[in-house]
Amino acid sequence: MRAWRQAAEVLVADLTQIFDGRLRSVLAYGPHIEGDEHTPITCLALVESLALTDLEACARLASRWDRLHLATPLILPSAEFQRSLDAFPLEYGEIVRAHERLFGADPFEQVSISRDDLRRACETQIKSHLVHLRESYIEAGGRPQAIADVVTASAPAFTALLRSVAQLNGDTSASRVESTLNGARAAALPDRIVTAMLGLEQRQAIPVTDGARLFPEYLSAVEHLARVVDRWRS
Repeated sequence: MRAWRQAAEVLVADLTQIFDGRLRSVLAYGPHIEGDEHTPITCLALVESLALTDLEACARLASRWDRLHLATPLILPSAEFQRSLDAFPLEYGEIVRAHERLFGADPFEQVSISRDDLRRACETQIKSHLVHLRESYIEAGGRPQAIADVVTASAPAFTALLRSVAQLNGDTSASRVESTLNGARAAALPDRIVTAMLGLEQRQAIPVTDGARLFPEYLSAVEHLARVVDRWRS
């Protein structure tokens, strides 16, 4: 058994006790189960109903979950989850791409994310990423360390966007790296910049000067990605 599953099973047992027969599904997803042990273990739990008393019961266990390297679980009533697929297609898309069922049925076997919803969310997120990237560069004031920090801090969001673009183009790879590369290829982005950003997402340190020097190519890649998604048609 992988180490993270032991902690996740504690979470399942706790949620089972709190919600009893109202617990429908628990899934583990995110970077930790894909090999990044530095990040907390993230889980989605679907329940029949969710009351303040349930939140209070969960709050009493929050410190124990934190000690087990468990992020606060995303707990949603099943009906609310189904109605929010169009509102959070990127977030749910990442869960769909790579997750493991811990309890109950897999909710994504019965639902799907609309391609149009995914495209609109991709466009919004990419253009927002571009705006913030430019603003952060200005705020860095030309300091190489600050520019490198901007590139490093934004790497996970950028690679997640590429995985969403991959899904937009029909990619079904569960591999975090492969899905990222597939999204980059679909957008015709240079391998060099994508490989560098993947390295930053996975905490492979690069010298400060390299991070600052990477910025112009990175900015160009995000601008190109925004144009690609803007023109995308199913």
